[in-house]
Amino acid sequence: MAFVLVGILLLGMKMAEVGPVADWSWWMVLLPFGLAVAWWVFADSSGLTQRRAMDKMEQTKAERRARHLEALGMNPLRPAGRRRGSEFPAADAGKRAAKPSSASAADDVGRR
Repeated sequence: MAFVLVGILLLGMKMAEVGPVADWSWWMVLLPFGLAVAWWVFADSSGLTQRRAMDKMEQTKAERRARHLEALGMNPLRPAGRRRGSEFPAADAGKRAAKPSSASAADDVGRR
């Protein structure tokens, strides 16, 4: 990509006749485009392009998996003892401290 950008810059300078590039040969101005083609051929034949694409897919898959695990409350990065219900221990303390009386417990048994 850098070769293409340099080639476009040099081509624009040559066409506008700006600076020393106006006096350069057309071969020098068009050389970055040839280097870009050579780089793309090398990258494709060596498997570099395919490796980069596979790495990007793996990264996307790992991010999606982590996002889904977090949504399910099973984030592997969070300590094992902490789950969603224990994020606010002060709010849960009242629920744990209040035990049902024996009368209400008997009523619950009768309803089942």
